[in-house]
Amino acid sequence: MKTSRFFFYIAVIIILNLIPLKAFAYSYGDPNKEAVAEAYKEMKEKLNEQPPNFAAAKEIFGTIKEEIDMHMGLEPSKAVLAAIEAKDRQAVIKDMEKILVLNIARRLDNIEANFDQYDTSKRLLAKAFATYEALSPIIQGKDPALDKQLRTEFDKALHSLGNPGLFGVGEKKSDINAFKKSKETILTVLQQQFGLKSLEVGHFSDSATEKPDEVKKKEWTDLSKPKNWIPLIIIVAIIIGTALIYVRRRKRA
Repeated sequence: MKTSRFFFYIAVIIILNLIPLKAFAYSYGDPNKEAVAEAYKEMKEKLNEQPPNFAAAKEIFGTIKEEIDMHMGLEPSKAVLAAIEAKDRQAVIKDMEKILVLNIARRLDNIEANFDQYDTSKRLLAKAFATYEALSPIIQGKDPALDKQLRTEFDKALHSLGNPGLFGVGEKKSDINAFKKSKETILTVLQQQFGLKSLEVGHFSDSATEKPDEVKKKEWTDLSKPKNWIPLIIIVAIIIGTALIYVRRRKRA
């Protein structure tokens, strides 16, 4: 009896750990701090020192240069490094802000290209929103209402992803047209506010090859895919079987 009860508790613990948090909540989840946005904030902090610490800013930029070159082409990095060498504080910050806008654009483009992948899309949207959070103080300083509008559009984009739910409970259909509308609004506003001529980026992948490591690790928990139900079904069967054995033994006792 004790053995059956032990296995029952173990099975419950396992299934609770396997069920993703998205089954119980509908939010941005863990934003998985966006490296480019974090680097921007750290660089700005160093550049706001007296005198501006360009050496430290360059070192910080070096941690994200490869990612920027890969997804946005070589021009953005060249512009930032040239501004650092020229010790032009304002130019460095302005160029980094433009890079953040391009980063949001690539995240949203990847979501649209892989819209049916709920877990991946949700995490990429969280990264896009985390990037916007770094730009938000600038927008808010100019036009608080516009900042509020953009936040609302991010919320709409989140809801447009739908929700596969759990065992059919809490399921919400996705709406790619609603997502495209929010995406267009967000990018149009940001392009105008930060003076970008174009949001097209070099070496930009149309596939989902840039999935974050965390997404790769947890993608199997996407319950919208039939194959991902197999482990849960097996575990539920084990729990039911263990419970039946426990009940039978108790009756015999």
